[in-house]
Amino acid sequence: MSGAQRADAAAWLAVAAGTLGALMATLDISIVNSSLPTIQGEIGASGTEGTWIATGYLVAEIVMIPLSGWLERVFGLRTFLLAVAALFTAFSVMCGLSTSLAMMIAGRVGQGITGGAMIPTAQTIIATRLPRSQQPIGTAMFGATAILGPVVGPLIGGWLTENLSWHYAFFLNVPICIGLVVLLLVGLRHEPARLDMLADADWLGILGLAAFLGGLTVVLEEGEREQWFSSPSIVWISILSFAGFVLMMIGQLTARRPVIQLRLLLDRQFGSVVVMGITVGMVIYGTSYVIPQFLAAIADYNALQAGKIVALGGLPALLMMPLVPLLIRWVDIRLAVGFGLSVLAFSAWHETDLTAQAAGAQFVFSQLLRGVGTIFAMVFLNQAAIQSVTRDHASDAAGLFNAARNLGGSLALAGIAVIQDRRLWLHSRRLEETLDANRVAVGDYLAAQAHGLGGMPQALRSLAGTIRLEALTMTYIDLFWILAVFIACVIPLVLFLRPLNTGAPIAGH
Repeated sequence: MSGAQRADAAAWLAVAAGTLGALMATLDISIVNSSLPTIQGEIGASGTEGTWIATGYLVAEIVMIPLSGWLERVFGLRTFLLAVAALFTAFSVMCGLSTSLAMMIAGRVGQGITGGAMIPTAQTIIATRLPRSQQPIGTAMFGATAILGPVVGPLIGGWLTENLSWHYAFFLNVPICIGLVVLLLVGLRHEPARLDMLADADWLGILGLAAFLGGLTVVLEEGEREQWFSSPSIVWISILSFAGFVLMMIGQLTARRPVIQLRLLLDRQFGSVVVMGITVGMVIYGTSYVIPQFLAAIADYNALQAGKIVALGGLPALLMMPLVPLLIRWVDIRLAVGFGLSVLAFSAWHETDLTAQAAGAQFVFSQLLRGVGTIFAMVFLNQAAIQSVTRDHASDAAGLFNAARNLGGSLALAGIAVIQDRRLWLHSRRLEETLDANRVAVGDYLAAQAHGLGGMPQALRSLAGTIRLEALTMTYIDLFWILAVFIACVIPLVLFLRPLNTGAPIAGH
């Protein structure tokens, strides 16, 4: 193989830097999930207010991800990444030192803005610094981080909270960022800034994108809690989001170079990749939320115990990562993504036989399956996203694909909240309708419960608790059914994928 077909050491250090930054950013999406009750108690926030600790990060991140390609071109890749790494560290320390809700939310928004820049730039580095023949190796590294971050976040956060303090969930980023800065300085060459691009920027598109994606994410995350459009704040945020969408479309039509290239979505392959990316995002973030919720409500698991179950989904990514470059080289993308999505659908269907006696062991097999399905789907889709476009548009494609994956997570959380409320009420009423007070069996059961619990009021409370537990279990079964059906519906999109161009045979490095 000629030298032109092999990346040098500096290129691999750049890939390692991008991968480390992406891991840190994806990890911080979920690392506070298991620590939220403790954090809320210490900074004096209510449960509703505390949700903004997670939502603030997601909103800022999803706005920043598609903008990162433009900012990278303005400031130069190395300068841009050094700045966001330093700021991410500063905001992490701010979160760790927070004594109030306002300080915590400000720190989390800052983390989201700077972390959101590090996710797509990792893919940009792979697309622009590695030859086609070695891109699968970089893609495997990035794919593993995209999968591992959300699933091991609750485990790491839970362990740190239980054994040290929730503050260390944020201070953990300091040594990681120091290593990241060293890798960036060594692995990336300096590129001159192009500040003249600021004058010609698609400012309508930038403002519209921020309003549209930011508003949409807030509506999806908070809509159910605020009773959707019965809340004036949700109505106004929805109007803001729609106005942002209009501004973004005007920018697409009038700007010489729009801030994001939405026309890329018209490409058959890239558009299909984005839709399937949304689906995989729903699986990753949706199950990382639903499974701990089920285990806490049904099996009385604490955050650390639930985190261990969720983290099992990352195990196949660790074990399979060395094989991924060979898989990308030799397995047809349509077969790989179709197989991955099918395994994800089956893993969700496997949970439809849950009972009120289920515990963590019930999820072990399905989580391992989910990990296998995710790595097949996610890694091949990552590679397809950057190969669907020219090298000049690699950063735009990376931004759109990663924004789509995160948007899938927000859609999943919004859907879960709606379905939980509606189906829990429905199943509770249906179960109550089966309990005829005049039936002898019901009367005998209540009499026995009253005798054992010390009175009829206690027996009725126990019955109500049993009904709620069964209704909640049935609701979670509904969630997994819907997820399985939704995944199955997008599988035919694999027919629009084109074989990957992996260039020359992969060489070791």
